[in-house]
Amino acid sequence: MKWIRIGVQVGILILLNELGKMISHWLHLPIPGSIIGFFLLFFCLKRKWISISWVEAGASFLLGEMLLFFIPPVVGIIQFKEVILSSGIHLLLVIVIGTVVIMVATAWLVEKVYRLRREETTE
Repeated sequence: MKWIRIGVQVGILILLNELGKMISHWLHLPIPGSIIGFFLLFFCLKRKWISISWVEAGASFLLGEMLLFFIPPVVGIIQFKEVILSSGIHLLLVIVIGTVVIMVATAWLVEKVYRLRREETTE
């Protein structure tokens, strides 16, 4: 039963992601559809159209298995040895700045979700 619930919740997250991709495509936006899908999820959670309990286990599963999603890109980097040798410092700088920006954005979002969850439990 647990795996069915996780599967349904991952399905909801995928549905929102695909909806975001369709919106991005239809409106010819320069924003990736996955980001739009993420904001759709946030909006639905904020408006209480979707309860956190409807996606929590699925999101936790995806976060727990996130390392597996990075293996193919890391293996693919091996094909670009010349690029890494010629532009390694620039790539490293972009990676460090990108990592810091993502960590700050994630911390901000976790704080928002934590406050939202705390408001739900006090009501």
